[in-house]
Amino acid sequence: MTDLMETLVENREMVQPNHANMLDVAHGGNVMKWMDEVGAMSAMRFSGETCVTARVNQMNFERPIPVGDTAYITAYVYAAGTSSVRVRLVTEREDLRTREREKTTESYFVYVAIDDDNTPTDVPELTVSTEEEKRLRERALEGENGGC
Repeated sequence: MTDLMETLVENREMVQPNHANMLDVAHGGNVMKWMDEVGAMSAMRFSGETCVTARVNQMNFERPIPVGDTAYITAYVYAAGTSSVRVRLVTEREDLRTREREKTTESYFVYVAIDDDNTPTDVPELTVSTEEEKRLRERALEGENGGC
């Protein structure tokens, strides 16, 4: 069994001009790629297996991330099936000079754990024991169902 907090992964990507669209903000495809990579890290920390993307439940872009700011991405596992792992991802725009952050993007990805033969394999049970873990899991379940 793995505790929810053990699956927490946080990462930053500096938005460079080559990541931007014609409006000088991060291209949505780059943000989605970064989120997918961080989500896979979280799923692999949980499962102890290689994980591949199976589904993106939704992708909500609320505000842009300008060139020069960072995309601060947080991911954690909030539910698991037999071989599937559900991960909540939140991206924030961060100005490193002021440390100001604001949410830009939220999504819910499903990954599948695979073995060395690329066949789905079992994942452990997710444990949610602390109040913080319960709060994070509840928030993810609400958001997954359209409450974000």
